[in-house]
Amino acid sequence: MDYYELLEVSRTASADEIKTSYRKLALKFHPDRNKEPGAAEQFARINEAYAVLSDPEKRGHYDRFGSAPGAGMPGGDPFGGMGFDPMDIFEQLFGGLGGRGGRRGPARGDDIETEARVTLLQARAGDEIEVEVDRLTTCEHCHGSRTEPGGKPPKTCPTCGGLGAVRAQARTIFGVVETQQPCPTCRGEGQLIEDPCTVCKGRGRTLKAEKVKVKLPRGIDEGYRIRVAGMGNEGPGGNGDLYVHIEMEPHPDLRREQEHLIYTANIGFAKAVLGGQVTVPTLDGPQTVEVKAGTQHGDLHRLRGQGLPRLQGAGTGDLIVEYEIAVPKPGQLTPEAREALNAYARAVGDEVNEHREGFFDKVGKIFRGE
Repeated sequence: MDYYELLEVSRTASADEIKTSYRKLALKFHPDRNKEPGAAEQFARINEAYAVLSDPEKRGHYDRFGSAPGAGMPGGDPFGGMGFDPMDIFEQLFGGLGGRGGRRGPARGDDIETEARVTLLQARAGDEIEVEVDRLTTCEHCHGSRTEPGGKPPKTCPTCGGLGAVRAQARTIFGVVETQQPCPTCRGEGQLIEDPCTVCKGRGRTLKAEKVKVKLPRGIDEGYRIRVAGMGNEGPGGNGDLYVHIEMEPHPDLRREQEHLIYTANIGFAKAVLGGQVTVPTLDGPQTVEVKAGTQHGDLHRLRGQGLPRLQGAGTGDLIVEYEIAVPKPGQLTPEAREALNAYARAVGDEVNEHREGFFDKVGKIFRGE
């Protein structure tokens, strides 16, 4: 399912073009206007497409990977887990067309967010981590009733008659439409609290610190977020969700490039020419790697399968050893080392200034780009 084709726009379409096309198609397939078979399903699909393409971050992810952020990830969904309802997007743009009727039910609890720092080892294994969050939960004193135990019971709101909503009419380019709005007197609750709970002050909820376990997808990277369903604030219509934003803990020796790990190995000139060994700090511990004779500055050596799992695909990345030839400064050379280099230069016919600038100094300037 291509979102651009669903909205009948090109991949270079502007935000205004996407919005205009969506409005036209949403009106065409709205279930209250179009009773043909399949209209409701098409209405949901074009709303799904608009939910992604109208958000710059989600659209950028879709353009790069062909899927919405979170799709296919544990605990994720194409809309970032925001409890997507196609009618919600439609009503945001049009104010509703009526036909939904009555109250939409008690309000759902708010979503909450937090951050978690993850190590490369945790990302590779897909560990279960624990985060601490402050979330609104049912007041233990009034058990969510918002009324002080033994106090006066709530009374029905006189403005909305307990419905929690009032009707209003608005004139639009599509004609007069009737909408429902939360009751301004009871704020959508349908009742008024006369004797508020002394602990929660009539809110029905109190703030509580809780530890929540979060399962990491294998290969998780910086910038992703994980949805933990039902661990947001509690509400009369159900709990909100918790969103955990992932930050990667820097590794002292390795840097990450997607599923690959990079280690920069500094070797001396002699080892580069003659060969030798280096110790590489892999995620499974130190590993000895052979340096081939004649290794050049910038050469790479791959340790296959010692990187991280691909987050949105099969297979595992590599650990790449990047060789950097360390050239000592003239003052770091002992007289014996300087004489040995001069002897080498004479043996290969490389003219050097043995008093001011030695062969090693010239090599160093080449590597430093001087």
